[in-house]
Amino acid sequence: MTLNLYDTMARAKRPFVPHDPKRVTMYVCGPTVYNYAHIGNARPVVAFDVLFRLLRHTYGADAVIYAANVTDVDDKINKKAAEEGVDISVITDRYLDIYNADMSVLGALRPTHQPRATQTMDAIIAMIGRLMDNKAAYAAEGHVLFNTQSYADYGKLSGHPMEDMIAGARVDVAPYKQHPADFVLWKPSKENEPVWESPWGPGRPGWHIECSAMIEQSLGLPIDIHGGGIDLLFPHHENEMAQGLCAGHDHGGDAEYARYWMHNGFLNMGAEKMSKSVGNVALVHELIAQAPGEALRWALLVGQYRAPLDWTEDLIEQSKKALDRLYGALRRSSEVKAQATGPSVAFLEALEDDLNTPAAMAELFAMATALETARGEDRAYAKGELLASANLMGFLFADPEYWFQAGVSDELREKVDGLIADRVAARAAKDWAAADRIRGELTALNIEVMDNPTGATWRIKEQA
Repeated sequence: MTLNLYDTMARAKRPFVPHDPKRVTMYVCGPTVYNYAHIGNARPVVAFDVLFRLLRHTYGADAVIYAANVTDVDDKINKKAAEEGVDISVITDRYLDIYNADMSVLGALRPTHQPRATQTMDAIIAMIGRLMDNKAAYAAEGHVLFNTQSYADYGKLSGHPMEDMIAGARVDVAPYKQHPADFVLWKPSKENEPVWESPWGPGRPGWHIECSAMIEQSLGLPIDIHGGGIDLLFPHHENEMAQGLCAGHDHGGDAEYARYWMHNGFLNMGAEKMSKSVGNVALVHELIAQAPGEALRWALLVGQYRAPLDWTEDLIEQSKKALDRLYGALRRSSEVKAQATGPSVAFLEALEDDLNTPAAMAELFAMATALETARGEDRAYAKGELLASANLMGFLFADPEYWFQAGVSDELREKVDGLIADRVAARAAKDWAAADRIRGELTALNIEVMDNPTGATWRIKEQA
C-alpha cells in the first residue's frame, strides 16, 4: 500500500515519498489567537490531524514532526488588547489555551511544535536580513518589502499570472513599492502597538514572513508537507514560499520548499464561506457544549478534505447517529475482549487514497457489521480491528455506556441506575408487575432500557 496525496503544486495526486523516512516533517498554518475559533477554523486542524495520525502509524510516532504556528501579534490582537487595557500576551495566552482545549475535545493531537511569532522574532529579523543581502528585499520609508520581481517562479504555486494575482490580492497602494505585488516584511508599529527593534527601525513583522521563519526554525528546509486552508493558497502560501526560498543560500530555480502542498476546502454556513468578518460562524467552544466532540469531528470528516462542506444542524445529528451505530456494536459485544490487531487493509487503503475519509467511514460500518455477525473467536478479532481502525482516525475512545448517556446529569444518572437495579431485582423475583411499573417510570424519564443476559443497559431516547 502507498500513501498518495494531492499536491496543489503538481495539480495531481502523487505517491508520498518523504525527504527522510526517519524524519517526516509537516507544517500547517495555525490560529490567530484573539477570539474563540469557529468550526471552519477547526476543519484543517481535524483533517491534518488524520494525516498526522496516519503518518505516525506508517513511519513511527517518533519519526513524524508536526509544527502548527500561532500568530500572536496582529491588528485584531492589538485592538482587543487596547480595548481591555492589557498587554497582547494576556489576550493571546487566554485564547491559545481555549483553542488548544477546544481542539483537544475534537480529538486533535497536539502538534510536536507550536511556535509563536513573538517568540520567533530574532529568526524573523535574521531572515529579512538574508533577503536584503540576496537582493530579494528592499527598505523604503521605514518598511522592508519583498521584491516579487526577484523571484522568477512567483505565481508557480497558485498558478495565476501576475496580473490576475495583483487584481485579486489585498495589496496596499503605496508610493514606496517598486512593484504593486511587492509585500511587507517589516513595518513601523503604530502608537501603543507592540514594537521590536530591527536594523530597519522599530516595528513589527508582516504576516507572511512569520510562517517562513517558523518553518525554517522548527523544521528546516525542505519540509515534506505544507498544509492549510485553500484561502491561504494566495497570497499567503505563494508569498511564504517565495521569501522562504529567496532567503536561502541556494535560492535558484531548483530549490525546494515543500515537497507536497495540501489545501482543505471551505466550510460553508449556508451559501457563504464561514467567516468571523461576515458573522456566519459557529464557535467550537459553544458547539462542544451541545454535542460530543467525536460527533463534531465526524461531521468535519464526512466529506473529503479538499471538497467544500456545508455545516448544518442535520450534519451534526447524522454524525451523532453514525457514531451511535458504531458504539452500539461495541456495547453489544461488551463481554468480548478485543484482540490486539491493526487497522483493516481496506480501511488503510481508503485513508491512503488522499485521506478518503468517506470511504474509510464506510469501512468502519462494514467492520461494525462484521462484529455483529461474527461468532466465537472471530468476534475478538473483529472488535480489535474495528477499534484499531477507528482509533487511528480519532474515534471510539469513549466508553460505550457513557457515550449513550452523554449529557445526563449526575442526579438523573443516579436515579436511573437505581430504577434499573430495582427492575433487575423484580425480574429475578418474577415480580412482573413491579418490573413493568419501573419500566413505565423509566419511559416517563425518556429512558430506553436494553435487557441482556447479564442485566440491562440504558440510554436517552432519541427525540422524534
